[in-house]
Amino acid sequence: MSAAAEHLVAVVAFDQVQLLDVTGPVEVFATANAFGANYDVRVVSTTGSDVRTSAGVRIGVDGGPESLPRRVGTVVVPGRRDWRQAVADRELIAFAADLGRRGKRITSVCAGAFVLAATGVLDGRRAATHWELARELAIAYPRVRVEADPVFVRDGEVTTSAGVTAGIDLALALVEEDHGAALARRVAQQLVVFMARPGGQSQFSARLSPREAKHPAVRQVMDAVGADPGALHSLDGLARRSGVSVRHLSRLFRDETGMTPGQYVESLRMEAARALLEAGNDPVDAVAEQSGFGSSETMRRVFQQSLGVAPTTYRARFRTTAAGAEDRPLAAEL
Repeated sequence: MSAAAEHLVAVVAFDQVQLLDVTGPVEVFATANAFGANYDVRVVSTTGSDVRTSAGVRIGVDGGPESLPRRVGTVVVPGRRDWRQAVADRELIAFAADLGRRGKRITSVCAGAFVLAATGVLDGRRAATHWELARELAIAYPRVRVEADPVFVRDGEVTTSAGVTAGIDLALALVEEDHGAALARRVAQQLVVFMARPGGQSQFSARLSPREAKHPAVRQVMDAVGADPGALHSLDGLARRSGVSVRHLSRLFRDETGMTPGQYVESLRMEAARALLEAGNDPVDAVAEQSGFGSSETMRRVFQQSLGVAPTTYRARFRTTAAGAEDRPLAAEL
């Protein structure tokens, strides 16, 4: 591959693409150029015509497939909210597949993973997408090893990122790979973003939405735990309440929810704790007691395992955008 092709970044654009999926990575590469990199960033569409994004903003493109050289350094495939429409676009999938063969590095942002999956390039590979779409990606493309929490996943020459702004994290990682941590850090500081985002994307996910259970024993347990997550919910007690054996209840729960009864109880307690941390002023010890964890240390361990952040960090990060913002030393954190 020539030096020029090595630094060429082809960003695929199409109608209803998410605006930030395109502009986030482009801004990272452009900022890197201001600090000494030499990326040739080109936004391309299947027809060579401009596209209108999901935000209604029109993006000018640099050309179509014929405008690119035979070899490309990096391919960036963004997504759209309705991924089914994207994968139904035969020209888009053919274009992405062609770029997948021509590119040295293949990447996707958010729902762009569905486009890559439709080309087959993700078969047998680990991949990330927006947390809300992870299950859909796994179902639609069972050959893809979907990971729901990472901000981005690298598997060989293919890298896939989580939702929307995670495209910035992805592009920063590529800049670091090409030019080292010092230059990537300058880009991050210039854009006022983290060099490495603390925690995974689970901390941004919506509240647990359990599926309606079919078996009455499971429904009875789910209702009892949901009514008072902070109460004592031992496995023996739940089994007695539902009128089945411990073994049978465990099997029913796995079949209907994919979790054990204990995991379900823990997940609802964490949801209760998240709500208390976001909305109230109670100390962490009190939140742990009210939500059923018993101790702040137990709650901290569960938060770290599930969300990648401590309860105090979660409260500071998600309670409000206003409190103390004027005093927050963001530059120092970066």
